[in-house]
Amino acid sequence: MHRDASANGVRLHLAEAGEGPLVLLLHGFPQFWWTWRAQLPALAEAGFRAVAPDLRGYGASDKPPRGYDLPTAASDAAALVRALGERDAVVVGHDWGGLVAWTMAALHPRSVRRLVVLSMAHPRLLRAGLADREQRHALRHVVGFQVPRLPERRLTRADDDPVADFLRRWTGQAWTHTADFAEAVERYRSAARIPQAAYGSMEYFRWAGRSQLRPDGLRYARRMSAPVTAPTLQLHGTADPLVLPGTARGSGRYVAGAYEWRELPGIGHFPPEEAAAEVSAAITAWAAA
Repeated sequence: MHRDASANGVRLHLAEAGEGPLVLLLHGFPQFWWTWRAQLPALAEAGFRAVAPDLRGYGASDKPPRGYDLPTAASDAAALVRALGERDAVVVGHDWGGLVAWTMAALHPRSVRRLVVLSMAHPRLLRAGLADREQRHALRHVVGFQVPRLPERRLTRADDDPVADFLRRWTGQAWTHTADFAEAVERYRSAARIPQAAYGSMEYFRWAGRSQLRPDGLRYARRMSAPVTAPTLQLHGTADPLVLPGTARGSGRYVAGAYEWRELPGIGHFPPEEAAAEVSAAITAWAAA
């Protein structure tokens, strides 16, 4: 089922399946709710209410001119939990959705019953990881995204295909040879060309880059030292070329609750799609614990 919900002053489009305890699925770049196409029915069959929204700026959700910082995105997600009539949720985040999930668990702890993070280090570890030359090189595209307007033009040009390039460079080799990968390229390419969607996706990166030395970014970094009390499962592909396993490993130092780090052999940056069955089973088991 697809519908819209109002949360934190924006309208968020969401896909929903099943009934039971709420599992909130937060996507990353360059994606939208469709990232979770395998997990939605799997969680519904296991007795959960699975909800996958398009983050602000993405897909069919609102694309306001501002509000693409992580505290605001986390407030969106926490408000969505309440808008869905729930007090808390099992929160699952991948990539940028993983950063939102970490932030939500630290700043809105009552909204997060259990936490699952895929392909993303804790924000403070990611920040520290930029001191490593290899990790800086892996995130070199973020520098290019700081330029006004030009990244949006490239994402939406008919004679260029950066979305396909990102997916091929960041995924494990096995998935790239499947029909599912070809469909994903088409879906995400089309989603990037929705009016103002390219702007929204770039603004997340711009905030992350420009806030490093600004008061709001420094304040956010300090606030993120708060320990995560929700039991946390971290899933990470051993072949992730974007957020290196060595950068993400050790995020448990910011978790005061139960914590488990689990590596997915041969998987790149997109485990929900590259290892759909394994990820669905892991999320279901963690949510049911």
